[in-house]
Amino acid sequence: MFLIGFPLLLVPFAIYNIVAFVMPGVSWTGMLATVHMKSDADWAMSGGDVLVTMAILLLFVEMMKAARFGRRGIVDHGLSLLLFFAMLAEFVLVKQAASATFFLLLAMSFFDVLGGFTLTLYSGRHLAPVESHEATPASGEPAPDKVAPAPENIEHVSS
Repeated sequence: MFLIGFPLLLVPFAIYNIVAFVMPGVSWTGMLATVHMKSDADWAMSGGDVLVTMAILLLFVEMMKAARFGRRGIVDHGLSLLLFFAMLAEFVLVKQAASATFFLLLAMSFFDVLGGFTLTLYSGRHLAPVESHEATPASGEPAPDKVAPAPENIEHVSS
């Protein structure tokens, strides 16, 4: 699958940065659409709401990818960790990233890293071979997995 090795949360991070730096007048809290509900209430959706919803769906796919093993999974976890550090640095150092929308993206990136490593370690532990630690037999007794040879003076009964 081509998505392995590519942190999917890079997509909402890139979209946020494109909007924040290329279109500085656009607000993440500006309403995109309003849906009239059956209860006579109006539900207003902002650009930030849509971006966070998309990031949650991508986080779900990332968690599914985290259950895979091998070098690609390790590379994927490493890239997700780099993305988290980049997002953390941007959140702390860049004025345009100081918003609730970006903080939620940062939190999802953290959960991606934490969940990915946790799932990999947890599922890897269950697949590890388990060694048996049986008690050693007393001296002179045969080991339980070995059968003592039959005495030679026993007659074979044929039917």
